[in-house]
Amino acid sequence: MSDWHPSHYARWFPVLCANRLERAPVAVTVLDRPVVLVRDESGRAFALEDRCPHRHAPLSAGVATGGGIACPYHGWRFDSQGRLCAIPGMPPECALPQVRVRAVAVREHDGLIWLRLDGRDDGELPAMVLRNPAGSRRFLWQTQWRAHVIDAIENFLDPMHTHWIHPGLVRRGGAREAMTAHFESTDTGFSVSYRGQPQQSGLLYRLFESPRESERALFDAPGSAQIEYRYLNGGIVRISLHFTPISAEQTAVFATLHVENRWAPAWLVRALVWPLLKRVNDQDARMLALQADNLRRFPPVRGASTQLDLVRPWVETFWITGAAPEDAPSREVRLLL
Repeated sequence: MSDWHPSHYARWFPVLCANRLERAPVAVTVLDRPVVLVRDESGRAFALEDRCPHRHAPLSAGVATGGGIACPYHGWRFDSQGRLCAIPGMPPECALPQVRVRAVAVREHDGLIWLRLDGRDDGELPAMVLRNPAGSRRFLWQTQWRAHVIDAIENFLDPMHTHWIHPGLVRRGGAREAMTAHFESTDTGFSVSYRGQPQQSGLLYRLFESPRESERALFDAPGSAQIEYRYLNGGIVRISLHFTPISAEQTAVFATLHVENRWAPAWLVRALVWPLLKRVNDQDARMLALQADNLRRFPPVRGASTQLDLVRPWVETFWITGAAPEDAPSREVRLLL
């Protein structure tokens, strides 16, 4: 699938960790559309289509000009709204041509820069982003997966692969226990609550966790997914991945870790937890790349599914049609996890 539903251009997507945007323009791509990000002299981020309307040079190769950006080819200068401000060499008595660069809406929140391609600064960011208390973030990272956004989202929210892809790290294959998964649609996506497993069999749990009160997977359209652990001692850990389609074959992934009511300084997370989470990421990225390569080898066919595949139908319907499934009833599934 390479043609995106038109409604997705009116949704917010993260595109860059905010600390990666300094003085130099940065090129990003969302839904196959190239965009340039720039900071003005006050530090505010703005975004324009990454194309000068004169001779189509990439503006991302140009320079920031305080309140705008100058094209690298002939120096045409545009302001943060894409309006043409100056053309070097143009006599002062000559009027500038009535051209402009398409502007993209920008928001900056909790360390991430978000874009809305239709240029309208309307609507809310995903609900789970706004629920995180200020100061609770311990970790922020971005990467890319060679996968379609549907496959990337399913991978993160699917616990059934963890015994095989992350053996010993997340779960051990020989330590499956009966659990109940309860799927329920929400106003912005869906949730899956897992009951019957207060602890996990992998190394990550044994090193860094304690008995759980609950485990829940959340999805907020268009591409924000979260695993939330609540502990009997009152602590809360939320691992969130935000997925932004670069193209049909590449997805940008932004990972955050938020912690409440639990001692977990950022330096400790970086030193001890991050190396293990990076290994989990690399294992998932490798499998998704293998999956993507194999999908190209075979004609497009719908994959087989069972009752264990709880999240795929909702996510797939949303990304193909641009809307949540009309009939996504609550359901409960027994599984060995």
